[in-house]
Amino acid sequence: MKNYLSLSEAAELIGKSKETLRRWDKEGILNAVREPVSNYRVYKRSDVQILLGSLFDNSNSDEVSNYTESKKQYSVLELFAGAGGLAVGLEKAGLKCVALNEIDKWACQTLRSNRPNWNVLEGDIKDFSFTHFKNKVDVITGGFPCQAFSYAGKKLGLNDARGTLFYEFARVVQEVNPLICIGENVRGLLSHEKGKTLQGMISILNEIGYNVVPFKILKAIHYRVPQKRERLILVGVRKDIDTSFEYPKPHNKIYTLKDALRKGELFNTNVPTSEGATYPKYKKDVLDLVPPKGYWRDLPVDVQKEYMGGSFYLGGGKTGMARRIGWDEPSLTLTCSPAQKQTERCHPDVTRPFTIREYARIQTFPDEWSFSGSMAQQYKQIGNAVPVNLGQEVGYSIVKFLNEYYTIKNQKAETF
Repeated sequence: MKNYLSLSEAAELIGKSKETLRRWDKEGILNAVREPVSNYRVYKRSDVQILLGSLFDNSNSDEVSNYTESKKQYSVLELFAGAGGLAVGLEKAGLKCVALNEIDKWACQTLRSNRPNWNVLEGDIKDFSFTHFKNKVDVITGGFPCQAFSYAGKKLGLNDARGTLFYEFARVVQEVNPLICIGENVRGLLSHEKGKTLQGMISILNEIGYNVVPFKILKAIHYRVPQKRERLILVGVRKDIDTSFEYPKPHNKIYTLKDALRKGELFNTNVPTSEGATYPKYKKDVLDLVPPKGYWRDLPVDVQKEYMGGSFYLGGGKTGMARRIGWDEPSLTLTCSPAQKQTERCHPDVTRPFTIREYARIQTFPDEWSFSGSMAQQYKQIGNAVPVNLGQEVGYSIVKFLNEYYTIKNQKAETF
């Protein structure tokens, strides 16, 4: 096993940014050293492992709780619902889904088979009018893709976003007039079109009557999810409302792959057996050589060169390639295809990708939540989902916001 890690490799393993590691170096939390041969500034693997132990120390008590009980039945309309990760999380927080829109037929089948009472609107969002929900829904949520806008003027308006799915999200918000709207997206939205896309979204929400709360990147590992997944959350509060929205407080305890797949605090049984993808023989032969928590740099140099091809000579750590997850660490972000070369997430003990139910556990889906379609379709649905526990924590913040809004509203009504 390699004794030294580059800045990018150490950042990936720890789950922090390069800037954070540079600051830690100055503060003496994790010191970089000179690698004996290349003289580059690197980190000793042993130092990183010691730090990981303190970061993921499960003996740490977690006294953080975002739990908030609903004072009345609150309603949510979900757009781009996928397989229901966010919807299930919001349901667990006490919110009622009045309708969910999704274009993928297998995801819709998943939603219907698990929640026959849910109103699943299958099809392209462009084909639906939501005016019958006007002033009848408290919250609209949606995980819209980030697409480039057409910049017609200096200040981006709703019409400039026509043809994009964010336009449809904003259109529905305008039609329904909820108290609050919440969009979620990948971290990459921050840099998409050099930040113009995100600023355009904020400008559009402002145009249709919503003040945007400063956006935030929520790291799933801080919200009872055993996975290093990040989501950008964009919150709009209707301009006639004074109540402020607060993001959920991060938990102290970090859960690991062991917590996901074995009986413990997150689940009361070991993970159920299920079907799963396999690696082709050439890849299995390579991954057989990788230890838990290791990746391609832990292979013999001749195997590295053959497996990585031209990528071997390029910069960057590429820490997701030929990666075997360890029991005592969170999983790396799951993808839609568990066996693709750039993003292997190999089981700690057996040389194979995670199974369907293991995938679902890492995303904190309940074991009883089944997925429809082929195995490839099921992996895609799970890989695209918002982790259920993250959705629940965001849901508590929504409930807290709505409790405060309706309390103030009722107090004002009593004074007249």
